[in-house]
Amino acid sequence: MTDRDSPVTADELHAYVDGMLPADRKGAVEAWLAIHPDDAARVAEWRALAEVVRDRYGAVAEEPVPARFDITKLTRPHMPWGAIAVAAVLAAIVGGIGGWVGHAASTPAPTAGEIITAEALSAHKLFTAEVRHPVEVRAAEQHLIPWLSKRVGTNLRIPDLKEYSLKLLGGRLLPGPIGPAALFMYESPNGERFTIYCSKSKKPRMALRYQSGGDVAAMHWVESEIGYVVSGPDDRERLAKIAQTAYEQMENPPARGAALPPISHKGL
Repeated sequence: MTDRDSPVTADELHAYVDGMLPADRKGAVEAWLAIHPDDAARVAEWRALAEVVRDRYGAVAEEPVPARFDITKLTRPHMPWGAIAVAAVLAAIVGGIGGWVGHAASTPAPTAGEIITAEALSAHKLFTAEVRHPVEVRAAEQHLIPWLSKRVGTNLRIPDLKEYSLKLLGGRLLPGPIGPAALFMYESPNGERFTIYCSKSKKPRMALRYQSGGDVAAMHWVESEIGYVVSGPDDRERLAKIAQTAYEQMENPPARGAALPPISHKGL
């Protein structure tokens, strides 16, 4: 049996972020993060920073080494050993080591919006691909909302998205940027899946923002120090409508037409 309070090392947290953690330790690390918000926040920042660096500079690692630094040519007998040594160092730098350090050092720290959206998109991609266990607690189970509300620390509400032909499958508890986070999953008749991620935020309010992540995208906003991220297929107009409906029902369920935080055109 896994001890939820068993110490988790920094190396294990790094391995968890990098996807290199042994399978038999994954449950223990996730349990640890669920009850240690400082470590959960640290992991979220590492993930968000990795996503930012990958998005902005991922192509650098794929660039070929310039021909002038080709070691096979530079090691010909007539080349001075000093020149060969310099070329080898330059080749290593161009190959990625120096570039990675330089790019990482110049990359600005991720914003609160980038962190929560990166976490939400990561969870969306991971769990929407699941066939047998997409959720931890099914929608029909009455303790779903009370349980997740208690863990996140706010009164959560599940929006009804039937007008978009989306049926609630259920939800799960995840480690978030600032303590536990909740993830609700919806599915359409043709198998498309959307998720709504909820977690505490350091900001009291934030305008609605859109972020594309390849085949999937997200709409993110913050209201009353709770961050919300609606993720699904990359269709900005559709996501915006679903986000509007989710906001109306989650923030003011009795009345329609609640004012959503204005859309920011700056993006993330």
